[in-house]
Amino acid sequence: MKISRQTAPSPMGEITLYTLTNATGASVTLSSLGAGIVKTEVPDRNGKLDDVVIGYADPADYIADGPCAGKIPGRFANRIAKGHFTLDGKDYTLAINNGPNALHGGPTGFMNRIWDSEANAQEGTVTFYRTSPDGEEGYPGNLTVKATYAWTDDNVLTLRLQAETDAPTVINLTNHAYWNLEGHNAGSILDHELQLECSRYLPTDDTLIPTGEFAPVAGTPMDFTTPKKIGRDIKTDFPALNYGKGYDNCWVAHGPIRKGELKTVAILSSEPSGRILEVSTTQPAAQVYTGNWLAGSPANKAGRPYDDYDGVAIECQNMPDAPNHADFPSAVLRPGEKYDETIKFSFKTK
Repeated sequence: MKISRQTAPSPMGEITLYTLTNATGASVTLSSLGAGIVKTEVPDRNGKLDDVVIGYADPADYIADGPCAGKIPGRFANRIAKGHFTLDGKDYTLAINNGPNALHGGPTGFMNRIWDSEANAQEGTVTFYRTSPDGEEGYPGNLTVKATYAWTDDNVLTLRLQAETDAPTVINLTNHAYWNLEGHNAGSILDHELQLECSRYLPTDDTLIPTGEFAPVAGTPMDFTTPKKIGRDIKTDFPALNYGKGYDNCWVAHGPIRKGELKTVAILSSEPSGRILEVSTTQPAAQVYTGNWLAGSPANKAGRPYDDYDGVAIECQNMPDAPNHADFPSAVLRPGEKYDETIKFSFKTK
């Protein structure tokens, strides 16, 4: 594996960019800002390489970008209702940065930090590290986090997320890359086909906080149990779609949740290029967001802002607002325990 390293200036300090290029010439570029994926060049059915992850021309434009493009949000990805949770009888208050709720760990969450990093060409990996101090954005405990990306010759990108704490805390980590299998600047993804290995989803209120119900997708526009175009039902008059101007919802993985078990949750495909992205994870759920508010983003790698629906994020994670729902998988991490979750993005063609 060839790994090249570049640096770029930013108001927060120097950003390090790593490009991992495999034996076929396909590559992934990663940034120390938010431990993010900023470029992914993979072949179409004819072998032509295109960059299929949305991103910006200037590496510094990823700082505090609304879409959170390609980065790892934290300490708690997704929403926590009213920025409040109780742990071991103690109340915690977080920054409100998404309507009435806390989102992605707050305005200075993990996605807006420059992580320490190191590359290992022999293993084909880049590892990012950071320590989130006790009280950062209102969260308890000193949390040490490690995010390791591995790229293979068969175009599989694996992200392993690990963490430990010195005091009880809550954690929910994911990657927030947006994919467009026709190329990052190709326009709408509404003609992409999506299949989700999920028979239930989480209904929400109008601020996208789960009600606590596990609802069947059958008979609703939330049903992706067989492949369908993302845009087929996106304009349907249905609460989940009205609230978010499209899909921005959490689907529950099929079957029992066994810690450490890797299972496929999503298959995304696009007919013109023949590209397929298979997403598998050890996480219990996936938030699918169809880029409903991408307009107004910083200039992209082709020099223009993205438009709404130009990319789709498949964010494998625990369930939103889990600290406030006893029936959801626990998001609590305690001293002596290890947070260890994996997300795998496998690129293929048909």
